[in-house]
Amino acid sequence: MAERLIQLAPAKVNLALHVTHRREDGYHDLESLVVFADVADELEATPADADTLTVSGPFAKALGVGETNLVTRAVAAFRDRWPDAVGTGLALHLTKNLPVAAGIGGGSADAAAALRLMAGLSNRPIAVSDLADMAATLGADVPACLVSTPLVARGVGEVLAPLPEFPACHIVLVNPMVPLATADVFRRLHAHDNYPLPELPSPLTRPAQLGIWLAETRNDLQPPAVKLVPAIGDIVAHLAEAQGCMLARMSGSGATVFGLFGSSGQAHQAAQVMRAANPDHWVAAAPLILP
Repeated sequence: MAERLIQLAPAKVNLALHVTHRREDGYHDLESLVVFADVADELEATPADADTLTVSGPFAKALGVGETNLVTRAVAAFRDRWPDAVGTGLALHLTKNLPVAAGIGGGSADAAAALRLMAGLSNRPIAVSDLADMAATLGADVPACLVSTPLVARGVGEVLAPLPEFPACHIVLVNPMVPLATADVFRRLHAHDNYPLPELPSPLTRPAQLGIWLAETRNDLQPPAVKLVPAIGDIVAHLAEAQGCMLARMSGSGATVFGLFGSSGQAHQAAQVMRAANPDHWVAAAPLILP
C-alpha cells in the first residue's frame, strides 16, 4: 500500500426528518432527506505491525481510542468478515474536526470512512452490498455515511435511495457545544406515527425548488430536543433571520442547527454573524457535496 492513505468523513445533515412508526423492537422507522457538507473529520492510515488508533483535533478529548471507538469497531468488523483481505496492520490517526453527539453523524461518518479505507486496501473486490450490510451493524447512520451523497433514508436509516441530482447549496452549521444523546431525545418524543415525507420534485435541480419542498417538511425530533437544550431554538431563530437563509432547522437529534443558503457569500456572512454573536459555539460554513 501507499505510505499514507486518507479518507474524509463529511458531516451528515438531515434537512428533513419524519418519524413515521415506532416498531415493536423499540426502534423507530424514519424518512429523512440527508445531505453531506464539505466539512469533515479526517482518517489517515499508514502501514504498521498491528492496528492502532490515535486521535487529535478540536474534539479529540470527547473520544476514546479503545474498542468503543467506531473506527476501531469498523476495522475489527472488516477483519472478522474478510480476515486476509488487508495483509498489513494499520496505524490509524483520526483528526476529529466535528463535534461529538451533535446530530451530524460524526462517529458514523468516521466508521464509514474506515470501511471505505479498508475496502480500498483489500486484495479482493468487496461487494458494495456486503459493505453496506456491515455498515448497518455499526449504527443506523453508517450506511448513509458510507455513500456520503444526497439521498432519502428510510427504515431505521438503512434503506437508501441516492438522488441522481441535487441543487448546489451552501450550509451553515452551528452547535452550542452541548452534547445531546439520541436516546434522550426519542424518550421525550410524543408522536411516533407521523406522516411521511412529501414526494420530491423531479428533476430537483434548483435551490428554490428545494426550499419550497422543505417548507412542507419538519424534523420531528426538534421539539423534544429544544426542551432539553433551549439554545437550539435560539440558534434556529437567529439563523432564520440571516439574509438568504432558505431554512433554519435542527439536524438529526441535535444539537447542531443548520441554515441552508443558495450562495457561498450568504452562507459565510451568516457564519460570521453567528460566530460574533456566539463565540463559544462551533460554527462552520461549507458547500453541500453533490451527486
